[in-house]
Amino acid sequence: MTNEPQVINNEAENRYELRSGDRVLGFAEYRPAGQALMFSHTEIEPGHEGQGLGSRLVRGALDDARAQGREVVPMCPFVASYIREHREYVDLVQPGQRGIFGL
Repeated sequence: MTNEPQVINNEAENRYELRSGDRVLGFAEYRPAGQALMFSHTEIEPGHEGQGLGSRLVRGALDDARAQGREVVPMCPFVASYIREHREYVDLVQPGQRGIFGL
């Protein structure tokens, strides 16, 4: 039985976590900013880089933000890069901010 990693919003810590069972494989920190989530830092645990886990984490966080009707501010370079590569998430960034992040 495999334990497929899941993205969880840990609101107490202001971060989305990619968890496999009780183990946190990575996280994406954010700060609530009105109706937006300002993503500041994304990190994957050593030994788990290069497996697509960062992309899975950010996709889950963005999908959850969309489900909550929230916008995002991609201050984290990894989150901004992910949105540039996955244009279906550009609408989560306010139009006036898109140029700042190269969107």
